[in-house]
Amino acid sequence: MRDRVQLIAIREAQTREALDFDVRFAADDAGTFTGHAAIFEERNSFNEVVKRGAFLRTLSEHASRNIRPPMLWSHRSDEVIGVWTDIREDATGLAVTGRLITETTRGKEAHALLKAGALTGLSIGFRARGAERGANGLRILTDIELAEISLVALPSAGNARIKQVRAAGDFSAFTRAVNSAIATLRKD
Repeated sequence: MRDRVQLIAIREAQTREALDFDVRFAADDAGTFTGHAAIFEERNSFNEVVKRGAFLRTLSEHASRNIRPPMLWSHRSDEVIGVWTDIREDATGLAVTGRLITETTRGKEAHALLKAGALTGLSIGFRARGAERGANGLRILTDIELAEISLVALPSAGNARIKQVRAAGDFSAFTRAVNSAIATLRKD
């Protein structure tokens, strides 16, 4: 999206001069968020832990087929609310970046809840292809076939959370730049 903004600068000579600025805003910033859908070595409410590397095979398979798991609302397969734009393993766990489809009712609702901080959980739907048993019945997941990733109110892994939500209406950087430009023009 491209908007033209006209700034009226007052110079020392008290003359008014119009200055044009081109401002570009990324159209897809609204509804974009990042987080971790699974955390390595964290025991979840199902007495499971995910080992580093458990997602490598499934991510490779998704990439070779040029697909990504669906983004669902609370594991409901009939409620797709967005798309995952990036899914990868990092040092913490399964790092994700997604974009809500705010043109849908549920996507718009999810976006409002994310922005308010009322919805912060992420959860994965999967099939264990490789697992080991640890002490006290702990299931150690070593190879996971990822079926879907959901936004949820209560994740089974306490730290599987949304970390950042972006909004297209955030003009703070632009406002700072304009104020800086005005201050500079007033000095001239």
